[in-house]
Amino acid sequence: TVNHDILQKGMYISRIDGDVVTYDIRMKRPNNEENDYLQNAAMHSFEHLFATYARNTKYADSIVYIGPMGCRTGFYFLVRDNISHKEALKILLESFKFIKDFEGQIPGTNKKECGNYKEHDLNGAKAIAIDMLEVLKDWTEERMIYEE
Repeated sequence: TVNHDILQKGMYISRIDGDVVTYDIRMKRPNNEENDYLQNAAMHSFEHLFATYARNTKYADSIVYIGPMGCRTGFYFLVRDNISHKEALKILLESFKFIKDFEGQIPGTNKKECGNYKEHDLNGAKAIAIDMLEVLKDWTEERMIYEE
């Protein structure tokens, strides 16, 4: 029911199901005529780093799921409702800064732990993080509602 014709990059409350809040972390404009979508290898590395950081915060027990959208325009971030919207935004900003500054071996990128361990792009993941830190720098809870 989201109008993808007007959807912009940002963080949105997609839905609330019982005690689970689903955030739409929109990183690319949908149906972009320049074919500007998240590239698989960069998105894959971003997922590993985002999940690693978020699942190691004080909110770890409240993180339900972190994963990319099939359309390659963003990520879903699911948390328990004991995390406020403001705290969820804080987790994102901290995670994205972690990704931007990350150096070394991406966690979980060996054959034993990853089903596609050869397809990663750390520099691409960093570029996504840098872009989203700019998009979200002045984001507020009030902006988390989809435009109609």
